[in-house]
This record gives sequence, structure tokens and C-alpha cells, in this order.
Amino acid sequence: MPLSGLALVLVAAFCHATWNFFVKRINGGVELIWLFSVISIIVYLPLAVWILIVEQPYFGPWQIVFLLGTVALHLGYFMLLQAGYRHGDLSLVYPTARATGPLLSTTFAVVLLGEHVTAQMAVGAAVIIGGVLMLTGGIGRNRGKLSASLAFGLGAGLFIGSYTAWDAYAVSVLLVPPLLMDYASNLGRVVVLAPVAFRRRVVMMGHWRDHRMGVIIIAVFSPLAYILVLYALTFTPVAYVAPTREISVLLTVLAGSLLLKEGKLKERLGWAVVILTGMALLVTG
Repeated sequence: MPLSGLALVLVAAFCHATWNFFVKRINGGVELIWLFSVISIIVYLPLAVWILIVEQPYFGPWQIVFLLGTVALHLGYFMLLQAGYRHGDLSLVYPTARATGPLLSTTFAVVLLGEHVTAQMAVGAAVIIGGVLMLTGGIGRNRGKLSASLAFGLGAGLFIGSYTAWDAYAVSVLLVPPLLMDYASNLGRVVVLAPVAFRRRVVMMGHWRDHRMGVIIIAVFSPLAYILVLYALTFTPVAYVAPTREISVLLTVLAGSLLLKEGKLKERLGWAVVILTGMALLVTG
């Protein structure tokens, strides 16, 4: 793995774990998504304009379709993730979502694209499923009913798997610049969520008053984490990128158990390592 690619992915993992921590701590809703999306489009506007002028990317009908699609997929992801954080623990929801994403991406590739599944990939998938079940309480304690953390984590993971495949095609085949891909997602969220944010402006201003630094960190780190990964994928094999970026799972388990006082650090950290092992097997199989 190139050192430059490793550096990009490790920084992205740190950024991803950090903004998720602040989303959980602020515990907001649609108004928070709108607020940090507005700040994101302001912060990244100079870079977006620079790319438009210097690279002059082509935007035909298919590029527009994929930009609209990424708006819908990322909006669904953020809304479901926030709902999960309101009803579950960071150290449970985040690992479940991050584990489910690669698992579903592989499933989509097999079912829709007819790709081959190796024995190693099957073992990796089984390890992931087992690790997620144990992390969120174990089979015996769930008994026919999924916990809130598991359910929301699986839902967020479905969006992760979907937008990863969608955006990867857009940046690699349609040649949409990664930063513009993410910028369009933020801009779309601002437009779509504006009516709801206006109705909840009092709550939104409360977030800005009480958690200003956290909101700014989310606004900067959320796009940055994804942009860095997309750029790394342009010159680094996904088999190296995917398992390396999941170091964020360990970081969020530590943050949730230690900083948010969710407890059970040893147990959750152990199962997070199991999930990471399964993801490494899955993406390198």
C-alpha cells in the first residue's frame, strides 16, 4: 500500500470517527444535518470553484443523475444514523453500520453483477455477522427481536453499501471529481431540508449556541473523511483501503465507552476487533 494512500486513509478514519462522536454528543435531528451541511458548503466553496475552473469537469445527463442519486442516498444515511444515535449507543450503532456496509457491497456485487464468492469471503462475512450479533447483545438476549442499535446500524450500513458503490462508479467511470460529488450531496441536503430546518430554527440555534465547535468539526470532518477516501481509491487498491479505513470502528468504540460513558469497553472493543478481522477477510478474499 503506498504510504500516501495509507496516510490519506488513516486521516480519513480519524475524521470519520471524530464527526460521528460529535453527532452522537449533540444528539440533534434534521435541523443539525441542515446546519452542518450549510457550513460545509461555505467552507468548501473555494475548493469547489477552483476545481470547476481548473479541471472543467463534464456534466452530462448521467453525471447529473448520479449527483442527484448521491444526494438521496447520503441524506437517507445521515437521517437514519442520527435516529440510531438518539436511540442507541455510539459504540454499538457505528460498528454495526461500518461492518454492514462492506458486507452488503459484496452481496450486491454477487447478486447484481454475478461476481464470484471465495471461501475466504464467506468466512469473513460469517465473522462479521457473528461479531455484530455479539457486539449488540448476543443471540440469546435478542430472542426474535433486534435491538435498536442493531436495527439502526443495519439500516445505516445499507445506505453505506449503496452510496459507496454508486459514488465509486461516478468518480471512476463518469469522472466526477470526488470533492464535487460530496459538495453536491451537501448542497442537496440544504435545499431538501430547508423547510424542516426553518420550522425547527429555535432548536437549531440552540445547537449553534451550545455546540458551535462540535457543529463546525462535523461540517469540516464529514466531507473531508469521505473525500480523502475517494481520492485514495484513485491510486490505491480497494483491498487495502477498505480494511484500513475501518480503524475508525475501534476509535468510536473507545470514544463511546470512555468519553460518552457507555461502558463495557473491554467487551465491545474485543468484538470490534473481531468485526475488523471479518472485514479484512471479506475485502481481501
